[in-house]
Amino acid sequence: MKKALIFLPLNLFLVSFCLSQSIPGQIDSARLPKPGPAHYEPEYLLDEPIRPGDWSGDYRGLHAGFGSEDELYFRTELPHIGNDPGSWKTAGWRGERLNTQILVWSTDTLRQIRFEVNDIRNEHGKSLGKSNIQLRKICYVLANFPYGSTEPNCGGSPYKNAFLMPDRFESFDRFDLPGKTVRPVWLSVDIPSDAEPGIYAGTIEVIASNSRQVLHVKLDVGHQVLPKPHDWHFRLDLWQNPWIIANYYHVKPWSDQHIMLLKTHLKLYAEAGGTYITTYGVHSPWGDNEYAIEGGMIQWTKRKNGGWKFDYRIFDQYVELAMSIGIDKAITIYTPLPWGERFFYTEEATGNLIQEQWVPGSDNFKKVWDIFLTDLRSHLEKKGWLKKTYLGINENAMEQTLAAIKIIKAHSKDWKITYAGNWHPELDTLITDYCFLFGNEAAVAEVGTRAYRGQTTTYYVCCNPAKPNNFLFSPPIEGRWQGWYSAAHGYNGFLRWAYDSWPEDPMRDARYGYWAAGDCFMVYPGGNSCIRFEKLREGIVDYEKIRILRQLAAKSADLSVKRLMDELNNHLATLNSEKTFAEEKLKTDVTKGRELMEELSKKLPPAK
Repeated sequence: MKKALIFLPLNLFLVSFCLSQSIPGQIDSARLPKPGPAHYEPEYLLDEPIRPGDWSGDYRGLHAGFGSEDELYFRTELPHIGNDPGSWKTAGWRGERLNTQILVWSTDTLRQIRFEVNDIRNEHGKSLGKSNIQLRKICYVLANFPYGSTEPNCGGSPYKNAFLMPDRFESFDRFDLPGKTVRPVWLSVDIPSDAEPGIYAGTIEVIASNSRQVLHVKLDVGHQVLPKPHDWHFRLDLWQNPWIIANYYHVKPWSDQHIMLLKTHLKLYAEAGGTYITTYGVHSPWGDNEYAIEGGMIQWTKRKNGGWKFDYRIFDQYVELAMSIGIDKAITIYTPLPWGERFFYTEEATGNLIQEQWVPGSDNFKKVWDIFLTDLRSHLEKKGWLKKTYLGINENAMEQTLAAIKIIKAHSKDWKITYAGNWHPELDTLITDYCFLFGNEAAVAEVGTRAYRGQTTTYYVCCNPAKPNNFLFSPPIEGRWQGWYSAAHGYNGFLRWAYDSWPEDPMRDARYGYWAAGDCFMVYPGGNSCIRFEKLREGIVDYEKIRILRQLAAKSADLSVKRLMDELNNHLATLNSEKTFAEEKLKTDVTKGRELMEELSKKLPPAK
């Protein structure tokens, strides 16, 4: 007994002594991250209703109805939808994708909510088929600005709080619904190109463990045909970072596993009409400010004798992969002007990776880039890619930009240059493909002059302007409006950085350094789409429909067609003066344009 009494205090003394000492690898408790729950949370459920009284009505049991594809429905706010939420009526062309949202809500916790989709048939018994109908659960992701914020400007958010935004799509078989919450589900119907025109009707049943609700669908399928995405004229340029895919999935870059993942990842881009393949001629051109740094796709090696060797294996592999999926109209190689004029190469004699600064216009820059461009041109010609390749230049000091362009032009008149930045008249005739930052653009007439010269012109948004944009918290209509603005301003398309530069935990948290949530990526891991990406795609489809209708109307002698076409063109022209980007006005403008397109579609014969 005495022995035990002596032993216990000694143990306590030793533990206390150890805890007071410095131990290798020790971390102060104040700096420790909080341990997660026993099971992974696929999304954060941390919000509370701002109007809790709205749930006090009789909303027990299963409630379901159609919302709008232009609205965001927040998780803990009672949804307010139209007078006939049980019906969805819409119209579209053959080959078009039509979207809406189905909302499920209840004050009770509901289990095993699932959907039963029935064939949608016309009066002749022709069916669109279940395979053309897709339902995806919309998940909530953290943002660093509130809905509709006008504050983002490439700086940090002033908000200490975060905001849950519905955006990410996820496949599902069934799901549970906590009480006093709403779950939006994204419904897409892809109308087959060979569908018989007419009115199609069908039902979708929403089923819970002990109840069900029937929703009605009616689609007016017109006789016009939308081409397949590969054949769209809209030039969509979303910058890709293949290394982020390898980093996220912890696979070796350019391994078989990486290539398999990239195929799924790029397929989504191709299905939206993706045009440009983003490639990297130099290592880390943007200043190492991403979660996975872009390596070079072309390996530069300085030989022992002072000569240069260039390895194109990764470049070829990525370009061929993208082309096999249908992204095959343009290749951009970045960049003669990397951040800080940093250039990396491997020194053959030592095997070391060397970093040097080559200022545009310097003798070293000119000498080495002449060697590289000669080798690159030869390689592109052998592959048959020279005519679709652009050397990409991002916004830099004008002196540097002009110096780099001068060296490129002196090397060969065949080089094409794409430039993303503000409108500078002195660059106009030098740039093959000019992409203006929205708000710092050339006028419609100047864009038209570029088209007359055979040059292409697009525009872009990034961490600015605040509106219109594709942030997680941007009103969805802004994404669709961007396609209408492209048509109104005479642009060939749209660019955005980036397609996939994910932050640390993109499935749940889109916050990323100083940038507004969603600025750095448009799609999610696994090749999963989202509200923002689908709204951008809708605007691209509208652009294609306007282009086709203009071509058909130009051949028509029907005075009513001419009147409608004039009305549509006049309506488009008003979009160039948009300044406030009030959400309801953008909705009204797009709706009016769509109604005019629908009238024209019915009056014109289908394109051949």
